[in-house]
Amino acid sequence: MNPVIVRNIKIGEGRPKICVPLVGATEKEILGQAAELSGLPADIVEWRADWFEEVFDLVRVNQVLVKLREAAGGLPLLFTFRTAPEGGEKPISGDAYTELLIRSAQSGLIDLVDIEYFTVGEDMQKCLDAAHEAGVKVIASSHDFGGTPSKEEMVARLRTMQETGADISKLAVMPRSTKDVLALLDATQEMVSGYADRPVITMSMGGIGLISRLCGEEFGSSVTFGAAKRVSAPGQIPVTELESILKTIHENMQ
Repeated sequence: MNPVIVRNIKIGEGRPKICVPLVGATEKEILGQAAELSGLPADIVEWRADWFEEVFDLVRVNQVLVKLREAAGGLPLLFTFRTAPEGGEKPISGDAYTELLIRSAQSGLIDLVDIEYFTVGEDMQKCLDAAHEAGVKVIASSHDFGGTPSKEEMVARLRTMQETGADISKLAVMPRSTKDVLALLDATQEMVSGYADRPVITMSMGGIGLISRLCGEEFGSSVTFGAAKRVSAPGQIPVTELESILKTIHENMQ
């Protein structure tokens, strides 16, 4: 597997990289959270823009991005608008979603952009091309809050997202049992060992799936998400606890 290098962070090599989401509703809340990044063991910063109450004003989005870029310092900045059907805070039309992603990628202020594969539909190539032309890496994502598909379906989704040309494929599912968590881990291992030529991110959400956020180095998931103060998805734990666990696992795998 070839790692994806973003601002000297090698995603897909070594222990899973820790991504810390910023989930404020106002600019003040967002920048307040960003100001605390220097004291956190973060490798990547994610702005969950769907939480921002002015997100449909593209001028305001750019203004916040300018300040977030400064606050993030040398850390990679990931831009994400999680749509309501995939667990986000707000509904958005297809055209507005595409425009928001493209404008953010072209801003020169972000390093990665999350594109929901099943949301963007026929505009996937358009978004990919715009991001790559701007030097922005693409995470193609799929989030299933309704349950956990079969292992075969999960592998198929990851392969399909990789084949679009995305730099990283991401899959998050909701478990109903520990068997669902095992299915997600099995799908991850099969994808990484049999098909992936670039990094993969997977997770089983909620408390049942917490183990999947911790054992990525063993099964192949290259990024995990930890909360600074407020979680952005079910099952996230505080980033300091997450870093300690990942460090222990990494050291004992050597």
